[in-house]
Amino acid sequence: MTKKVVIVGGGIVGCMTAMELVKRGCQVTIVERNQIASQTSGESSWAGGGIIFPLLPWLYSNAVNLLTNQAANAYRELSQRLLYETGVDSHFDQSGFLLLPAFDLTAAETWCANNQLAALPVKASAFAVQSLSGEDALWLPSVCQIRPPYFMQAMRRWLVQNKVTMLENTELVPLQQTAVLNTWNTLTGDTLTADQFVVTSGAWSFELLKQTSAQLNIKPMRGQILLYKPQKNLEQIVYREGFYMIPRRDGYLLAGSTLEDVGFEAAVTREVRDEISAKAQAIMPELKGMPIIKHWSGLRPGTPENLPTISAHPSIENLYLNTGHFRYGLTMAPASAKLIAALMLGEKPELDASPYACR
Repeated sequence: MTKKVVIVGGGIVGCMTAMELVKRGCQVTIVERNQIASQTSGESSWAGGGIIFPLLPWLYSNAVNLLTNQAANAYRELSQRLLYETGVDSHFDQSGFLLLPAFDLTAAETWCANNQLAALPVKASAFAVQSLSGEDALWLPSVCQIRPPYFMQAMRRWLVQNKVTMLENTELVPLQQTAVLNTWNTLTGDTLTADQFVVTSGAWSFELLKQTSAQLNIKPMRGQILLYKPQKNLEQIVYREGFYMIPRRDGYLLAGSTLEDVGFEAAVTREVRDEISAKAQAIMPELKGMPIIKHWSGLRPGTPENLPTISAHPSIENLYLNTGHFRYGLTMAPASAKLIAALMLGEKPELDASPYACR
């Protein structure tokens, strides 16, 4: 008998979880509080920069890096598959990653060597970052990026083609404690039924589960980004002390992002715009006086140490969690989707699931 699954949350993690379950023969419904692949959702899936790399992986635990390490190859293959099956180009590019000081060179080189990632000490001036000509940098040529809005559009089209039901602009009632979850009500009074439910709601997960998962430590963290279109763009991602600049294939340039603990407030601010603009101009002085084409924000699901929860609920049968990926929902999504799908269907996971358990 076909298993019926409801996924609560239609961001990158939710949609990729749906893809894994569909491939395993499940009948899938996604419930999304806004619209899937919409720029007005305020969620990090659409708003993020799309770097397929955990920025400074030597600062993270092995449990985090196990999820992120397979991402680049997964997105390379998946973007090609989605282009073939949907016609939507996700703009996957191996643009490389230029790491500017200050950073721990020894730790960075050691981690890269241990993980078979090419890392070359260089001068920033070799990459046309003239304002930092004398600075020692580290060049990671294999780091890739993807355009999150395009990738979300491709996934949405694939899900429609594969008969995934989408209940958009639909919110669920916060869950109350129960032994077994077979139904879940919407705020408008409808009742959803399923064999299994999985929460992939990112920053909104705790609000849905706080009566049943008091230890689920997830809160929204706002990130703001600026968009430019310089006459001469960077040719690679540039990162410096929490700030990145990402050149796009069509000549646009992203600059960001912040980490702000402001609750569910998604509005952008002039103060942060000026702060990001100053950092961008310090790396690319030619941006001074250029118009800022767009300024937006997204809400990340903040968690301690960037460690997500990927597990069965500790006390409610038929309920699973795949949430709390913080800055790396995109990067962790392929591995976390495979892990939660395996747990839900009684398969042997490729990864040890214990570090991601909900306790």
